[in-house]
Amino acid sequence: MNKHYETLELDKILALLKEEATCDDAAQLAENIVPVTDFYEVCRLLKQTEDAFSLISGYGAPSFSGLANVNGPLARANAGGSLSQRELLRIAHTLRSIRTLYEWRSHCSGVNTSLDFLFESITVNKYLEDKIFSCIISEEEISDNASELLADIRRKIRRKSASVREKMDSMIHSPHYTKFLQEPIVTQRSGRYVVPVKAEHRGNVPGLVHDTSSSGATVFIEPISVVEANNDIKMLQGKENEEIARILYELSSEAGSFADGITASYDAAIQLNLIFAKAHLAFKMKANKPIVNADGIINLKSARHPLIDKNKVVPVDISLGEEFDTLVITGPNTGGKTVSIKTIGLLTLMTMCGLLIPASDKSKISVFDKILVDIGDEQSIDQSLSTFSSHITNIIDIIAKADENSLVLIDELGAGTDPVEGAALAVSIIEKLRSQGARIAATTHYAELKAYALDTAGVTNGCCEFDVETLSPTYRLLIGVPGRSNAFAISQRLGMDNAVIDNARRIVGSDNRDFESVLEKLEETRQKLDDERKEAADAIESANKLKARAQSEKDKIEQLRKNELEKAKREAEKLIESAKRQASDFLIELEKLKKEQDNSNITEIAKKTRRALKNKSGEMDELVNPRYIAENWDEDYKLPREPAVGDAVIIRGIGEGEIVEINGNKILVKSGLLKTRVKLSDIMLTEKKKKNVKPQRNLYRTSSRADEDLKTELDLRGMTVDEALGKLGLFIDKCILNGMSEVRIIHGKGTGALRTAVQEELRHHPNIGEFRLGTLGEGDTGVTVAKLK
Repeated sequence: MNKHYETLELDKILALLKEEATCDDAAQLAENIVPVTDFYEVCRLLKQTEDAFSLISGYGAPSFSGLANVNGPLARANAGGSLSQRELLRIAHTLRSIRTLYEWRSHCSGVNTSLDFLFESITVNKYLEDKIFSCIISEEEISDNASELLADIRRKIRRKSASVREKMDSMIHSPHYTKFLQEPIVTQRSGRYVVPVKAEHRGNVPGLVHDTSSSGATVFIEPISVVEANNDIKMLQGKENEEIARILYELSSEAGSFADGITASYDAAIQLNLIFAKAHLAFKMKANKPIVNADGIINLKSARHPLIDKNKVVPVDISLGEEFDTLVITGPNTGGKTVSIKTIGLLTLMTMCGLLIPASDKSKISVFDKILVDIGDEQSIDQSLSTFSSHITNIIDIIAKADENSLVLIDELGAGTDPVEGAALAVSIIEKLRSQGARIAATTHYAELKAYALDTAGVTNGCCEFDVETLSPTYRLLIGVPGRSNAFAISQRLGMDNAVIDNARRIVGSDNRDFESVLEKLEETRQKLDDERKEAADAIESANKLKARAQSEKDKIEQLRKNELEKAKREAEKLIESAKRQASDFLIELEKLKKEQDNSNITEIAKKTRRALKNKSGEMDELVNPRYIAENWDEDYKLPREPAVGDAVIIRGIGEGEIVEINGNKILVKSGLLKTRVKLSDIMLTEKKKKNVKPQRNLYRTSSRADEDLKTELDLRGMTVDEALGKLGLFIDKCILNGMSEVRIIHGKGTGALRTAVQEELRHHPNIGEFRLGTLGEGDTGVTVAKLK
């Protein structure tokens, strides 16, 4: 790395960025980032990071898990080579990761970003992904479903093996052979079934000897009766291996035909991984996007050095390049001078790398062609260079390279030699660099440089504040204020004899005393103004909080009023419409009754009239019946306030109830003996009935399965397909009742029959939104993860 960048510790920032990358190639890209000097390229990189930051804020972070560099295997497959099961599985996992990334972006609907061209470069290949996963169960196992021939061969092997085992089990339990055996067991040697026979009885068990124990007491004999069957098994196993090799070659050929598309998609995914790693680092640093310029203007607000503990770092405001091109920072040792100029340099480099910076919004950063640094003690014994010589060597190199597009940062300018000569040399170096157009930030202890900054246009003082009362620095950087020496004040606070201090003051001369006196008055005035400004800021903040609170309450009252008016309007409209309809129906009924009227049926007419009146009255009552409201839900209804435990509510599709528990957007309500969880949007607040009112009889008398303890994982291993599907249906119903969003179904790997049946059931289930096989960390192909609607 460029030594100037390393001095500013850019390598440590890139190491932090590397940790945020998920896959190795993205981590390598992060480690090898080089600051960009082109203004438009810097803006493009920052925009990408900002867009990734916004997407994470709004939709959560995308997953890059499973991404692996498969370019080598793909190139070999494209050239006609055959890949191993492990390589094909890595390709399938990479395809799944690429597809997951693409689907994540499709869920961020309606948002256009500068990253879209990368997402659009991704090609989803679910065909090849599914084919590989359906054929290869693991790195050691090929599925029976990979081909009909393979399934047939394995069936024959199983039948032959069972026949051999049966014969050998009969043999080892035979009284004739038991006495010759070391143990009554069947084992394998070189893939053939054998029995352990005592060495002295090897002639009593006819067959082929395949192995001998380490002690020589046991020989492993393949009985002559199963030799041919074992030979058949060996032949079948050879055919099995040939068929597996054919399947792998076929899959490799298919993968090779898609090599270009997969490689391009992988490269786009790696670039996205790096950009989202930058966004993750910005979240951790609480960083913001700066306003970038190419005019040499730096204006950092509440900037924090990113490598200092966030609980200890003191934010600083730093400006350079707008009203002045040179900043001379003075102050005591360990006061924060070096950290201040390092912060300028490091945040500029981070910006040029496309990283957001730990500073307040609307901070300004300039893009420079060169950032030249001389910071730290670079004494070299090997080169016989003193600290002063080393610094001067660096500064000579800086002067040779600096131009109008350079930022120069120098720590302890002119130190390490005679103070008079050192101060003169420091002023001359600054003048030379200014004449070349560079932006300069330098730290020093020399009083001559303070005076130079006061007298020279385009040069300003800065100082790191020091609290004499506590003898400690505050680490605040003050622009426009020269730093005081504080040597006499510190010595006096530590108990130095006043006579010694007074004599020292006389020795430094009247000019220096007058200068320090002016600085002291300036410092007192500045401190007083700072206190007053802080009080004013606190008062403004307090007033703004009160104003915001009052406005919030006003908005709530206004919204509540609007809700109540809308509710009353809707109810009135319903009642008017219902009354009109019922009046019309009742008039028609009366006309019918008049036509039917005669002396003989007068009693019947009266009965009909009473029944009609009763029916119409019942319909009117139904409009305000909770059961009617529950079944004819008003989608425009808005809650007038936040619900609370104990509130009486009407539940969509159920009727009256009471809130028992509130957990975010999920509410546990009780209606009679029924308890169930519903969404916030499925309840309507109502008044509690008085105690003297008898409860309604139309209560539900069933208990809810949703009350039972429920897990989000179902284990179907060991079950038949019919048993498993029955359990699966009940499990999904329970999860739906409890508002679950995602479940895991464990079906094991095995032959794949149970997995196929489960996925076929999920594919047609009305309450399943989507499903996928588990990743390597979730149980691989032995688990299916499903999302509920």
